Amino acid sequence: MPELKVIIRHAVTVLVGQLAVMAFGVTDTIVAGRYSETSLAALSVGSAIYISVYVALMGVMQALLPVWAEQHGARRLADVGRSLRQALYLCAITIVMGMAALLSPDAVLRWTEVPAALQGEVQRYLGVLALALAPSLLFRIYSTLNQSLGKPQLVTWLQIGSLFIKVPLSIWFAFGGLGLAPQGVVGCAWATLVVNYAMLALALWLLRTQDFYLPYRIWQRLERPDWRQIGEFARLGIPGGLAILVEITSFTLMALFIARQGTAAAASHQIAANLAAVLYMMPLSIAIATSARTSYWLGAGDPRRARAAIRMGFKLVALMAIALSTILFIARGEVAEIYARNPAVIALASALLAWVAAYHLADAVQTLCVFVLRCYRVTVAPLLVYCVLLWGLGLTGGYLLAYHGVGTVHAIASPITFWATSAIALALTATIFAAILWRAVRRPAARQAQAPRRPAP
Repeated sequence: MPELKVIIRHAVTVLVGQLAVMAFGVTDTIVAGRYSETSLAALSVGSAIYISVYVALMGVMQALLPVWAEQHGARRLADVGRSLRQALYLCAITIVMGMAALLSPDAVLRWTEVPAALQGEVQRYLGVLALALAPSLLFRIYSTLNQSLGKPQLVTWLQIGSLFIKVPLSIWFAFGGLGLAPQGVVGCAWATLVVNYAMLALALWLLRTQDFYLPYRIWQRLERPDWRQIGEFARLGIPGGLAILVEITSFTLMALFIARQGTAAAASHQIAANLAAVLYMMPLSIAIATSARTSYWLGAGDPRRARAAIRMGFKLVALMAIALSTILFIARGEVAEIYARNPAVIALASALLAWVAAYHLADAVQTLCVFVLRCYRVTVAPLLVYCVLLWGLGLTGGYLLAYHGVGTVHAIASPITFWATSAIALALTATIFAAILWRAVRRPAARQAQAPRRPAP
């Protein structure tokens, strides 16, 4: 029971913080929807591109959680600080790559045939978010560090506090007032930029002033790049980041393809995608807590307790996913009405949310599996599975059903086709991941590979 309490406490703390961050997206969706249907459609496309870039790069940083959790479990505290400083070099590379992608979305917009009326607004929105990327990724490192050390409370308080800045700023910048002209969806991006820099500044202040961080010797002179260690980080983080990229780009391309069907389809999909993202925070929080405890016990040389942590994580994820999916399915009509006033958007969004409920069940299981697999350094197999099923069956299957038809089934130009095929693909993904994890935790060689290493000189 003590292990269960630790996981629950960690997961709940992470969840509260993640929900506060997700409230950023919910706020922007509601603000953009109330501003205009065009703004909501532009947000749907722009946020899909931004999230694809950000989450992929965030995945590289998040993949370092097992490294620091293992060092913590092995009591190699000073190694945590050294590896953190080396991770800054990898973060700098990801920032440059991410900004370049966000500032040059033209090819993607043309390839996906986003309506010309939306392209200018989307480009302006992404241009502001490119400036917000650096503080966001640096804060992610701080968040991952705290999660790996089993102390996510400080991060959560920062995330909650930032929400009280984000909401009024998004409303003010979008609708204008007090001498500021209305900026629509671009105003939401400026609000995000302000909040990101504020959170980073507070995180740096905490690293400098809190006694909790002293044993880890984090605030030291930045060493020269250790390319061997950076390469190890890259071998762990890049497959993890690419896997997340495949997962999120299936969402992104879905949004862009659906945008061809008009603003009502794009707006209803944005509602469904936003709810799916909010629900995702629940298994994500449990997965982060479970992987932190699993890596901690592996670093401490106790694989039995690591397996016990995994079992508890699975029980929590299953119970929560079933409860949330059931609630969403029953209340899908009422939920859609919160986001929109257009009857056509509400009706279509309500239909999509039924598939979101099914999608979430599979998403919860696969999320826990993929996080725990990183603890055992299994990163390439999930990437391959994502490529085949999410891009192949989920995205390609949905596209064919929507625009070309399959066999005797005629084309059905509706967002429902994409959500149906994606739910099926994710269910197969969860099944395969569970089988891979079962083999990984029972492989004796896996524990040997995870044996604590001597601290670097």
